[in-house]
Amino acid sequence: MSERVLTPRNRGFLFLDSHPAGCSQLVADMWQACPEPATTPEGDGPVALIIGSSAGYGLAATVAGLKRAGIRGVMVSFEKAPTARRTGTAGWYRTAATADLARAAGRDLVFLNGDAFSDAMKDEVADLIEQRFGGRLDYLIYSVAAPRRTDPDTGVTYSSVLKPIGAANRTRTLVFDDEGAPEVREVETAPAEGDDIEQTVAVMGGADWERWIDHLAGRGLLGEGFATAALSYIGSPLTAAIYRQGTIGAAKAHLEATARTLDDRLDKTVGGRAVTSVNGAAVTQSSTAIPGIALYLGLLRAVLGDRLVPPVHQLASLWDQLTGATPLALDDEGRVRLDTWELTDDVQAAVAERWEAATTDSIAGLADLDWFRAEVQRLYGFSVPGIDYTAPVATEIPWPDTTR
Repeated sequence: MSERVLTPRNRGFLFLDSHPAGCSQLVADMWQACPEPATTPEGDGPVALIIGSSAGYGLAATVAGLKRAGIRGVMVSFEKAPTARRTGTAGWYRTAATADLARAAGRDLVFLNGDAFSDAMKDEVADLIEQRFGGRLDYLIYSVAAPRRTDPDTGVTYSSVLKPIGAANRTRTLVFDDEGAPEVREVETAPAEGDDIEQTVAVMGGADWERWIDHLAGRGLLGEGFATAALSYIGSPLTAAIYRQGTIGAAKAHLEATARTLDDRLDKTVGGRAVTSVNGAAVTQSSTAIPGIALYLGLLRAVLGDRLVPPVHQLASLWDQLTGATPLALDDEGRVRLDTWELTDDVQAAVAERWEAATTDSIAGLADLDWFRAEVQRLYGFSVPGIDYTAPVATEIPWPDTTR
């Protein structure tokens, strides 16, 4: 098995390699950080399908589901294997570590690697639920962020874009130079044009989520009381022009409209529920690609400190609500709100004040840059406490065996 000493090499917020031991420790730390359930889950546990299980909130949903609800079932993600030249993606190693967690917890989780948008993956998942998990699915968590999607019916490939709607948007953003020094820049993003909005909605809206429900329902696999949640984000007024009021926001609005349609349908057919879960801000591989989000996150952490709620705590709350351990708390639009800690008037006012004062010269005193840098590196398994980064580490970690 190949062993290498790995050091972080990056282009902006994207890293060329991932550290297997760091990724594994990150998953273990997430497990430890997840609150203990009031009572230990017993029996086989509910059957869950988590789509987008290897990163960000989808990973948090997987770990929290294991610990809080004792789930078993199928986890789907799309990751690259290690090669002779490159390590595997961070999600590859996080998945291997999550599989170890599941085995230690005595839970039967199957991890599939492939295109969640394809009907072939939907068939594979349905077959597993039917043959391995008793033909009944209790929960589906949908957490997919992707640059493109091919429609299985038409073969047309759609591409998502991050653009404002109506007019160009100028915003401040945080970058780091080659020496790691922070810089606050003004960036301008051109407005959506042509079919940008429709393309983005086709990728990031509710079409594929609904297709999963159609597929599983058509196979008779939705259990009585089946519940599904698609993970979403609203965010701050400071980032609204590029996010919630932009092309991605149009996709999120479509996702929420899909939830209302599915909720009515599932209530009538299996006594079930469909909701969107609006999560709070977090450093993820998806969020760092959005202009302004890096600056916002650094400022938010400086304002909140340890009061910033990590994803695994948020998803623990979602699982409690979905399983009935706590009441399902919805806003006026039928959304679960896990972001209220972020969007209070006092927190947003404090962040906005720092945002206006932020310059390259002042940013070190306004934002928690050390935390943000470390969080970005931890996405790839670096800067994880307890890891010896001078030691060689095995990189050819296999994908979890689905036959176990």
